[in-house]
Amino acid sequence: MLESQSCLMSSSPEQELVKKKHYLPAACMVDLHHNEKIEKKMMFQEPPGFDHKKIRTSVDVRKGILKRVRCQGEQYDAENQGEGTHDSMIPGLHDDLGLDCLALTSRSDYGSLACLNKRFNYLVRSGYLYHLRRQLGIVEQWIYLMCNLIGWEAFDPYRERWMRLHRIPSDECFNYADKESLAVGTELLVFGREVFGFAIWRYSLLTHSWARGPGMASPRCLFGSSSYGEIAIVAGGSDQNGTVLKSAELYNSELGTWETLPDMHSPRKLCSGFFMDGKFYVIGGMSSPTVSLTCGEEYNLQTRTWRRIRDMFPGGNRATHAPPLVAVVNNQLYAVEYSRNEVKKYNKENNTWSVVGRLPVRADSTNGWGLAFKACGNEIIVIGGQRGPEGECIVLNSWRPSPEAGRPIEWKVLAVKWHAGVFVYNCAVMSC
Repeated sequence: MLESQSCLMSSSPEQELVKKKHYLPAACMVDLHHNEKIEKKMMFQEPPGFDHKKIRTSVDVRKGILKRVRCQGEQYDAENQGEGTHDSMIPGLHDDLGLDCLALTSRSDYGSLACLNKRFNYLVRSGYLYHLRRQLGIVEQWIYLMCNLIGWEAFDPYRERWMRLHRIPSDECFNYADKESLAVGTELLVFGREVFGFAIWRYSLLTHSWARGPGMASPRCLFGSSSYGEIAIVAGGSDQNGTVLKSAELYNSELGTWETLPDMHSPRKLCSGFFMDGKFYVIGGMSSPTVSLTCGEEYNLQTRTWRRIRDMFPGGNRATHAPPLVAVVNNQLYAVEYSRNEVKKYNKENNTWSVVGRLPVRADSTNGWGLAFKACGNEIIVIGGQRGPEGECIVLNSWRPSPEAGRPIEWKVLAVKWHAGVFVYNCAVMSC
């Protein structure tokens, strides 16, 4: 027995993991020699500009996390006169390897892991584990939907599982009013109107609860927005008096704060926002009840300046039309042509659009309302309602754009949600 222990102490970290993996929880059994296959199975996606050097540069982040976890354990043991403060996070593994195992584990299993011991619970609830995942470039997507007044539901593509969120503890005015939504970091933000003005409710993935979010400097609705990691930008929209805005604000989910950005060139509402090539864009919208905008605007986060792009959205949208339905996959922009039920792709080189295929559902009868068109990792998802002999349902369709030009769209059904209505009021994709 002593001989086997001495051999274990002299083993490499990889050998140590293989020898001791029978001690690990099932969710933590990670074969280091097959990480690529595991990441593919878990639907992990590398974000644009991902650099594998991040794994080496995350050492300091890992050390900081371990220090906080150990301090938390020592504090808990002191309060409860417990023992085992210096035990490994996962028996038989160095704690830094244990962190890697947890980071590589699908976040679908985090609820179960948090029940195993105090340290796992603290890692998940504190958000440190998600911070490490961002440093390693590990990303999974969950889809959040609101299809009726009962409330929000989340869909986990890895487990193919639906989860109902608690109802937002707002007044009835907020429940029945139009809303915008945005997923940023580990939060889902829902913007709407209460009796006494605009309100923001924030759902935390860490605590699985709703709380009031911090208010913007200029409260608004009908704005364009998008998220990039732990930050998000909202631009344009309409204030409580109906004035069309050209202001913009940046939200930091880690700090829970809003920062005012420079104004856009043109005021606009009913517009859409997205990140592409590390920059934020706004397209479409209206500057007044009768003036439709065909130009776009690009915001450079480094120079803090806006650039107008003529005819970036030549069709424009009207007051009765939904804001432009757009999605960015692999830094390529796609949009829906409502009237023809088509999907178009934007050419950044010559500022033009080309048709790549048809939608799996109709959008022309409702002018784009009630339909979700979102990026989900390396895929585009289209979510719409259908009526059939068995009743009403919401269908999630997905398509992975190919780098090969001219390849037809091949939609596949990702999930079907029966008796959920036929209208998608809000949709957001959380990547973390």
